[in-house]
Amino acid sequence: MYTARILIGMSVSGRDRAYDYLRNTVLADPAAQGTFLSEQDIADRIGVSRTPIREALLMLSAEELVRLVPKRGAYIPELTAGELRELIELRGVLERFAADRVLAAGTAPIDELRAALADQTGKDDKTFIEADTRFHTILVRAAGNEMLARTYESLRARHVVSGLVALQGGPGRREAVLAEHEAIVTALAAGDPGPAREAITAHLDATLRAQLAIR
Repeated sequence: MYTARILIGMSVSGRDRAYDYLRNTVLADPAAQGTFLSEQDIADRIGVSRTPIREALLMLSAEELVRLVPKRGAYIPELTAGELRELIELRGVLERFAADRVLAAGTAPIDELRAALADQTGKDDKTFIEADTRFHTILVRAAGNEMLARTYESLRARHVVSGLVALQGGPGRREAVLAEHEAIVTALAAGDPGPAREAITAHLDATLRAQLAIR
């Protein structure tokens, strides 16, 4: 199942439905990496023709989430070690900025972060990482910068896939993530930007180490 975007007062186009399904469901599945997509299969799954599928794939190609190969179709590339490092670096810049901003404004979303953290407990890997992604997105959105939030949310598919990769990087990674998230919340609740930035950096560094352990 997939969740389509809800547009108030407007119907969601076939292209938008295809784009949301491909980006948030298909591309977020690590098993899809290194495979070609079937336009007809995707069209059948969500009940649209192949034309909006092609339009959505063009959009995803522009975002470098898929590669359009002549006579072969759309290919989902595997995340390389270099791309994993770059993703963590970018997330670090955005998340540390968000932490500084919410602490300066006194708007740290502590209750929302704790709720997202609670949602990670006792869940399967996919649900765990979905909640993980929501945890970080809550922090970035709280900064009140819409362009920043859109930039961060454009990383969602990569975030989910790389998060699932990290869980395979060694025993106890799930428990470590929960502890690292708790450290971030604790630092934000204390209102001190220094420890908050350090907690974010420590978490992302540990995530990258886990990802690279199986690359």
